[in-house]
Amino acid sequence: MDLLAWKGAPRPDRITLEGRYARLEPLDPARHTADLLASAQKPGAEDRFRYLGDEAPADLAAFAPWMEKASASPDPLFFAVIDRITGRAEGRQALMRIDPAHGVIEIGNILWGPAIARSRVATEALSLSAGYVFDTLGYRRFEWKCNSLNEPSKRAAQRFGFQYEGLFRQHMVIKGRNRDTTWFAMTDGDWPRLKAGYEAWLRPENFDAAGQQRSKLSFG
Repeated sequence: MDLLAWKGAPRPDRITLEGRYARLEPLDPARHTADLLASAQKPGAEDRFRYLGDEAPADLAAFAPWMEKASASPDPLFFAVIDRITGRAEGRQALMRIDPAHGVIEIGNILWGPAIARSRVATEALSLSAGYVFDTLGYRRFEWKCNSLNEPSKRAAQRFGFQYEGLFRQHMVIKGRNRDTTWFAMTDGDWPRLKAGYEAWLRPENFDAAGQQRSKLSFG
């Protein structure tokens, strides 16, 4: 592959990304703290935070410093995931390990609360990031990495069209424990096919009145 004309890609900006069901907004303590704290404290918090670098917040005093730090960070660049039906921030995700020179970027720090997990809101939130990365910024590679013990995350990566690429043993130490990291990725060459699958799945007619899918997400 001849890349002599490759000049790199721009860094992502703090912009709002609009979808039909989800909206990604740059993380803002003034706008998102109350909603994200409420979402984080819903039943099952221990499981949701098990493989994240931060802990489930006990209260506002514990959560506010994390919000201030995360919202100011250029990498990871955090976004709040807004459910457009309710207008509430029900999750977060970040673009991270940003490498403009090589056109590589990762989605991570994902926490989709119970109100949007395994829903069209979460799926569209992922596709909005992928579309921004490939269609707007012109990156060549979009990565998903997770703890090798995190089976739900591995299943999600494959459902979203990321391809398994390998296992990095003893890759990190998180919360005092070893982390073997499972790597997945999609490329700009994969994206046209994946984009078509997302667009077909996200059509309103694919959902019943309760928001349940009629057909599964597929990529041909």
